[in-house]
Amino acid sequence: MVKQDKIINGRQHTGNCKLFLENLKSKRIILRPLLMKDTRDIFSYRSQADIYQFQSWQPKTIVDVENFIESQIVGEPNLPNTWFQLAICKFDPDELIGDCGLHFFEKESSQVEIGITLKQEEQGLGYATEALKLVFNFVFRDLKKHRIFGSVDPNNRASIRLMERMRMRKEAHFIESIWFNNRWSDDILYAILDREWKTT
Repeated sequence: MVKQDKIINGRQHTGNCKLFLENLKSKRIILRPLLMKDTRDIFSYRSQADIYQFQSWQPKTIVDVENFIESQIVGEPNLPNTWFQLAICKFDPDELIGDCGLHFFEKESSQVEIGITLKQEEQGLGYATEALKLVFNFVFRDLKKHRIFGSVDPNNRASIRLMERMRMRKEAHFIESIWFNNRWSDDILYAILDREWKTT
């Protein structure tokens, strides 16, 4: 019997969610799609200046977060030209501690862009590294993608250290290439290929 794809809000859904959820668990954390119950938790850290200073999305109100989650609810990973956002949760106790985004492209479909945000008090404890290991395994082994990359502000030392821990390669440093927070900002690009990840 051939499985038929679902059409939701004009987009084709391929049934990847089950596979996705089964793979994104470790001893300490689980990654899952965002839920409306996450609204206040996400707003509590995403609205902090020390968190959003390097990010393009800066929620001003709870409604901003609600609208953001609403745009994600019927989604699934690996749909062309979409961001798929995940909640990063501890197992014990069940607590949301951050979120991670995967950007799937239409033309460059073999590549995925990643981004990650963690509560300030949960940083430096290995959760971001643990979450990205789950994501990289899923993207490379299950989705069979060729390349993962991330863009980072050169002043965001914590994110740079994270990408280097993930053995991502610094590929470029673009000078004043992004208009961000009313000024021109540099942008550093880190990336890793599937064959490089297999050897880690």
